[in-house]
Amino acid sequence: MTLTHGAEAFRRARDFLLENGADSAAARSDFEWPDVGDHFVWARDWFDGIADGNHEVALWIVEDDGSEAKYTFDDLRRRSNRLAHRLRALGVTRGDVVMLMLPNRVELWVAMLAVMKLGAVVLPTSVVLGDGELQDRVDRADVRCVIAEPVDAAKFADVTGRYIGLTVPATTNAAITESPAGWTSVVDAEVEPDTPVEADVRTSDPALIYFTSGTTSKPKIVEHSNASYPVGHLTTMYWIGVRPGDTHLVISSPGWGKHAWSAFFAPWHVGATVFVLNYAKFDADRLVHELERAQVASFCAPPTVWRMLIQHHLTERPSALREVISAGEPLNPEVIARIREWWGLEIRDGYGQTETTALIANAPGDAVTPGAMGRPLPGVDVVIVDPLTGEPAAEGEICLDLRTSWPLNLMTGYVKNPASTARAFRDGYFHTGDVATVDEDGCLTFVGRTDDIFKSSDFKVSPFEVESALVEHAFVAEAAVVGAPDETRLNITKAYVALAAGVEADAATAEAVLRHARTALPPYMRVRRIEFFELPKTASGKIRRVELRQREVDAAGAGERIATEWREEDFPDLKR
Repeated sequence: MTLTHGAEAFRRARDFLLENGADSAAARSDFEWPDVGDHFVWARDWFDGIADGNHEVALWIVEDDGSEAKYTFDDLRRRSNRLAHRLRALGVTRGDVVMLMLPNRVELWVAMLAVMKLGAVVLPTSVVLGDGELQDRVDRADVRCVIAEPVDAAKFADVTGRYIGLTVPATTNAAITESPAGWTSVVDAEVEPDTPVEADVRTSDPALIYFTSGTTSKPKIVEHSNASYPVGHLTTMYWIGVRPGDTHLVISSPGWGKHAWSAFFAPWHVGATVFVLNYAKFDADRLVHELERAQVASFCAPPTVWRMLIQHHLTERPSALREVISAGEPLNPEVIARIREWWGLEIRDGYGQTETTALIANAPGDAVTPGAMGRPLPGVDVVIVDPLTGEPAAEGEICLDLRTSWPLNLMTGYVKNPASTARAFRDGYFHTGDVATVDEDGCLTFVGRTDDIFKSSDFKVSPFEVESALVEHAFVAEAAVVGAPDETRLNITKAYVALAAGVEADAATAEAVLRHARTALPPYMRVRRIEFFELPKTASGKIRRVELRQREVDAAGAGERIATEWREEDFPDLKR
């Protein structure tokens, strides 16, 4: 294995964390971020370094019908080099933004590697987005290239921009199999050489951007450099506990930050196999069967999946399983206790943001406090700040200390949004917008968000985006959206609606607005409950969502349905 100077520094830092996997105190006290130099590109200097001639399985994809495919490290190295050459021939160059709107298929991993090797910028994008959201991303990110399946490429028919389009081969049962006019195929890359692509790329150059969800404005664009995400995910690797030779499985949808965390960077830091289980509908029994069959050693899933495993009473531990991880939102202690009882394993929670890598976690070797998210990870300087005084406190906002040094695993900023960047980096701290408590031993427990975003089945839902869609309907004068507690999904989307003058608050109106929401929003944001309501407001006219959220919590706690609300299931014809 031949590595560049920067990759050797990366390897030493990685090996230190691996060697101290069971000694979290030493890892936290003695770890130092590596100096990878000015021209480090993880996909080229690290991945290709460990992949050249390496015929171990890097990626193992199992489809819903049981078919599967395995790809070696060397295979992915060669494929990504070919695609990089093809993208360059099409005019993609350093700094250009490439939108990857792909499901879990090999071309997603190949494209991420190829784009990074060119010095272009990866924009992971969920396939559930509609054309309005796509137009916004193309415009504000100045997208130069889009790679998608034909069925998703069709969504760009009315999306304007200066981008070029590439399609990957359609799946067998796809509704659309032909590429749109003017789009080319990535299959053309097969004729390109598999030699490395020469590109003058700096460590400080942007490597990935993500669109966040916003509550009072459009989603912000998070920018990560060739250091902050690739090198920064050493913390994620340490938290997960993935080791060389492991097979690792994460339940996460492409297009979201967690997918890059646990299905790309962290496992390939150590040369582990990324195991992907594609399914049309979640099947808990099949998941456990595949964990056993594939001999998965480390497994990361959102709390929704852990709750489903409990509901299915799957008591037998997959035999190779060593590390079990939860991420996305706090996991309740009852689920942790049940898995400990059944499988003899401790689910270790962790915390981070799109703007960062993993920041806080119950690491391997930690004594886990049920319900707590753990302690700051190696190389992470967390401060809990009282939002009123700006001083360290036992309860307050989770912040990163910027006063002495810039955390390596922190974004470079929000693209084209200096005001939001300055607000996030104010007063010598990076402000996460999340609140936690810290005990005398330095263990942190999540309390809540300072904004209104909520999670539903592991997807972030922005009230602002849902409300913006609702008010497009003529019946809706104003709307406030909150998460209504749900045992399986954590929350489902509930809309409180103030109706336009003269509109009756009846079943026909409820069905009309819910139907509009079905067509105007992607499935993960869809409104599933609605209530016509006089919205509570502050003296300055701002909606007090906190009161609405508490109303939902109280009803859920009492096990009661709110009598004046309408639910999606009340209308059998709604899904037609």
